[in-house]
Amino acid sequence: MTMKKLLLPLLLIATTTVGQSKLRPSIDQKAQGVEAKVIEWRRDFHQHPELGNQEVRTAKIVADHLRSLGMEVTENVAVTGVVGVLRGGKPGPMVALRADMDALPVTERVDLPFKSTVTATYNGQQTGVMHACGHDSHTAILMGVAEVLAAHKNQLEGSVKFIFQPAEEGVSDVPMAGAELMVKEGVMKDVDAIFGLHIWAQVEAGKIGYRPGPTMAAVDILGINVLGTQAHGASPWSGVDPIVTSAQIITGLQTILSRSVNVTENPAVVTVGAIHGGIRHNIIPEKVELIGTIRTFGEAQQALVHRRINEIATNIAESAGAKAEVNILKLYPATVNDKALTATMLPSLHAAAGKENLILMDPMTVSEDFSFFQREKPGVFVFLGGMKPGADPLKTPSHHTPDFYLDESGFVLGVRALSYLVVDYMGMKK
Repeated sequence: MTMKKLLLPLLLIATTTVGQSKLRPSIDQKAQGVEAKVIEWRRDFHQHPELGNQEVRTAKIVADHLRSLGMEVTENVAVTGVVGVLRGGKPGPMVALRADMDALPVTERVDLPFKSTVTATYNGQQTGVMHACGHDSHTAILMGVAEVLAAHKNQLEGSVKFIFQPAEEGVSDVPMAGAELMVKEGVMKDVDAIFGLHIWAQVEAGKIGYRPGPTMAAVDILGINVLGTQAHGASPWSGVDPIVTSAQIITGLQTILSRSVNVTENPAVVTVGAIHGGIRHNIIPEKVELIGTIRTFGEAQQALVHRRINEIATNIAESAGAKAEVNILKLYPATVNDKALTATMLPSLHAAAGKENLILMDPMTVSEDFSFFQREKPGVFVFLGGMKPGADPLKTPSHHTPDFYLDESGFVLGVRALSYLVVDYMGMKK
């Protein structure tokens, strides 16, 4: 049975659970009215990108805007984050909305009037800085939502917490993502549910993608040191070759996905991205370093993959007379949309985008630290189309690339969708 068929009963239940908020027509009008501002904000952020935990200029613009709307504003949350609270006129739940603010160490190639020419030092290297993942649009859209919902403050049946997060992409010298630090600082303690969106360059503008359950993968950093015995390249039998051993380990790791993981449940990825070893053509080195990435969905699958990596690397190395030291650093857990909340809120997404513009997406092996918020309270994370309508997604530059580009016509849908989710959730909980 397909996922779509499984969801049908849930959709029918959800349709009767969440009534249409009376605020929707007014939200539509306000969202349309704020569209030009959202685009202007986004272009400004795009032209002035800031790396993780350096979003000082962006944070000030956000904080000033939230204060102008009469919110309670807290700055310097998790280094450079901003949190604004809009107290509704009626009692009800606290609904959180999140946007990330940081850019990437990428040099932009797109010829735009608001092209980034910013440079910075990252990991000891000079690089361009670019919003190559759309966080500029996330921040601008949430500022628009703040303005729309603030205009309905007295009619809100609850409160809204606007979370503007730093360092979603991580920071080279800090082993903690922005969302994780925000959670540690208590940002989720009074929240009942959280919603967020990510612009997606391979989905047409005007459409929204969603998925219940595991949606984006957990990400771990893999490091393997293979230790042998150095020797002259002309007499390899006098040493233990860590290069040949490393090649065998890399080949062996591929059997994890083909023979250990149940691919009918969820995909997984084990990628070796770099190999460092040796200095001269006729010297067998004593050490080779392998680094890579691991992507899994769910803690049981993650534990299985980690165990098999250790078994394969250490046993292959031992069989060659070498030694393998395996180090795995967990970064972000899987982004898992609460199934019940997703089903309940689907009518809100239908209403915002139109049923024909709502897409059930496959799991994605990229990662998001929104997962840390979802570990605290029920949450739903959706994807907002950012590709020019009619374009070929296979030819459209992807995220984290110098040619990344967004069609701004879908931003107003993001404002409308997040606003609907808030007021409809509040109506459900009254």
